[in-house]
This record gives sequence, C-alpha cells and structure tokens, in this order.
Amino acid sequence: MHRGVIIKQISNDYTVKSDSLYVCKPRGKFRKINITPLVGDEVMFENGYIYEVLPRKNELYRPSISNVDQAIIITSLKQPDFSSNLLDKFLSVAEFNRVKPIIIFTKSDLLDKIEYDKLKEYIDYYSKIGYKVYMNTEIDEIKKIFKGKFSVFTGQTGAGKSTLLNKLNSSLNLKTSEISLSLNRGKHTTRHTEALEIEGGLVADTPGFSALDFKGMTKEDIRDNFVEFNLYRDECEFRDCMHVHERKCMIKQKVDDGTILKDRYLNYRKFIGE
Repeated sequence: MHRGVIIKQISNDYTVKSDSLYVCKPRGKFRKINITPLVGDEVMFENGYIYEVLPRKNELYRPSISNVDQAIIITSLKQPDFSSNLLDKFLSVAEFNRVKPIIIFTKSDLLDKIEYDKLKEYIDYYSKIGYKVYMNTEIDEIKKIFKGKFSVFTGQTGAGKSTLLNKLNSSLNLKTSEISLSLNRGKHTTRHTEALEIEGGLVADTPGFSALDFKGMTKEDIRDNFVEFNLYRDECEFRDCMHVHERKCMIKQKVDDGTILKDRYLNYRKFIGE
C-alpha cells in the first residue's frame, strides 16, 4: 500500500502524487460510507485503487477541496466590478474553516484616479485588520507565499485567477477568457479541480464561481469570523451581542466612528439575515 496526495480529479479518475503520478479510482466502499475523495486528500492506494482517505484537517464545500493551508482570494477591482460582499463571504468562510486568507487585488490598471482613490479605502482597510494584501503586479512578492503550502486559488468568476497563475508559471498556459460586460462576470474557463506545482508548493486552481454559501455556519459563527469584531466584542453590554439591535454595542460605535468599515458591517448584517 502506498501513501499519496490527490492533486487532480476528472469525473471518477483521481491523480495521486506519490513517488510518481498515478491515476486511481476510489473503491466502491466510499459510496457506502458517504465519503467522496477530494483534491488535497492524503490517501492510501494500490494497483489503481484508492483504499483509504486519511483524516482531513479541513474541507471546503465550494470549491470541494481539503487540507488547505491558505486561500488566495483573487479579487477584481473592475470588470468585474469590486464586490466587498463577495470578498467578505470568502474571508469569513475561510476563517471558519481555519484556512489562512490572502487577498490579491487585480485589474487596478483599468481604474481611473477617482475610482482607484475610492477603492483604496477598502484595500488599506483589509490590510489594517491583519490580512496579507497584494496587488497582482507584485509577482516577486506573491511567489514567496507558496513554498511548502497547499493553497487554493478562488474568487469571483473573471477576476483573473488563471491569468495570475500563468504569470507565476508561464509553462502552465492555462486558458483564459474575455469578460462578459453585460453580465459583469467572466466565462468559466477551469473545468475541473487540479493542484498545480508552483514555487515549491501546491496550488489548486478551481472552477470559477460567483456564489458562495455559509454551509455549516451559524449566525454566531459568521459573527465570530469577522476578525475585527473580536477586538471589541468584550466591550459590548451583552456577552452574546449580535451587534444589530442591542444597546451599548461597541461594534456599532466603532462603525459610527469609522474604525470599522461601514460596508463590511452592512455585509455582516446581510449575511446573518440570509
């Protein structure tokens, strides 16, 4: 029996990286015990079959992937337009799943000065609350974040995930597509989940999508994974304060005085109402 990591899935064929690459199929028992092997899983395999999926440290549902160290959240500033709502969803879901979020903003070259100045407030804010933030032009700095890590590339469709991967490793030659201006999103170009070897680590390029849910998360989980809220929540009058209708809520005070970004707070309100 051999041990390896699943780095690619197409239908029921799984590519397992061990001393070499092996294409395997899962044993039928996985259906009976309701386990679906995922890219990122450590597995035991032999003679073209996966016999065991080893315990996972985490699992993402959309994209379906496991054992992720960090989520590289590719966030477009224009075409498609910047969405703080979508970025905040990615951040809170990543935090909940114990995946370190790293934000890379793309397409700043498409902004005029007025547009850039308006969006810089958001860029600076995410950095201020402790997230690693890069512009996609900082290729040399971005290359340093992958070594020894299993990363997932994710973000809104058309944000430039495949384009950035091609810049990091031109030999990948991943397919990209034009943005649909009428729909303000891109066409899906990635058709399966695959982990690529980049800069000493594995990077999963996953199918683009523009919807994300909070599967498995309670309203309290969403609250607790807005990281800056945790700095002030002990100052709220009630220990279980949800920062919505309660009196003497420090979070609402910090929104009013500009310490907490108002749009981020409004996104939180929308999320717990979903």
